Amino acid sequence: MTNAQRSHILHFATIAVLACLFFVLPAYHVGNLSRIMVLAVYAMGFNLLFGYTGLLSLGHALFFATGMYGLGMAMNNFGMASEPAILIGIICAIVMSAVVGFLALRTTGVAFMIVTLMFAQAGYLTVLYFGAYTRGDEGFVIPQPDRMIAGIDITGETSRYFAALILFAIVFLAIAHLVRSPFGRTLIAIRENEERTKMLGYDTGRHKLLAVIVSGTISGIAGAAYALLFGYAGATFATVQYSIFPLLWVLLGGAGTTLGPLIGVAFMFYLIDLSSSITQAYMLIAGVVLVVLTLFAPQGLAGELRRRLFTWLP
Repeated sequence: MTNAQRSHILHFATIAVLACLFFVLPAYHVGNLSRIMVLAVYAMGFNLLFGYTGLLSLGHALFFATGMYGLGMAMNNFGMASEPAILIGIICAIVMSAVVGFLALRTTGVAFMIVTLMFAQAGYLTVLYFGAYTRGDEGFVIPQPDRMIAGIDITGETSRYFAALILFAIVFLAIAHLVRSPFGRTLIAIRENEERTKMLGYDTGRHKLLAVIVSGTISGIAGAAYALLFGYAGATFATVQYSIFPLLWVLLGGAGTTLGPLIGVAFMFYLIDLSSSITQAYMLIAGVVLVVLTLFAPQGLAGELRRRLFTWLP
């Protein structure tokens, strides 16, 4: 069996396991998994830029919030149905990521990190400044009757779970295909040695810009889906915290792996959930565990599995 065949089996098996978990897990964990799958899509968008292209963005909350507010404001302020509102959210994310990518890629290294962080902060302050439309820190709730796709109410436990699963499956398989395509291989070459990639005749600037746009668009889709599935859009999702979260998820799960984002989000989610049930100082427990994992599994959980046991892991 070839590595490509093993990869296909792994990806489809992951989706099948997630589908089966709905029927065996208690309602509490089903609700958690719905949220985890949507956030894993956000992490996959970040991983494409950081894990595969080698560009560390500290401003991805801007793209997540752009998709969220694009959909949320279209529905809340203009009375649009969910389908055109989703399209508005995606278009907003594409435009925002293209503008940010065009400007931020004029810098490299630490400067790129700072510029993306500044863009994210500008986005957060914009949300607060235009509070008359965004409701500022308070945010706004999307009414339950409006949260429908193709006539299907997605506020129920079952419909919400499988809507999140469908979104996750589409992005998961698309990323798996993308990183094995010539475009994905070029991104990996840029990550490993950009100068050598240039010498081979590749337009690295164009590839990096496309990587930022695809990454930002996926993150924006996750933001729009989060608002629609869970019925809330708020300024919290535009803060620096939500730019750091995907970095932690990807580092924990394994940068440059297709499974890493899902593993990282699930691990972090349940680490905080379990530690908060033990003590109010739950972030201390979470911090210690994260430090230990960083020291002893520097390539992340999926990355260490690939290094030690399954070298074929994508």
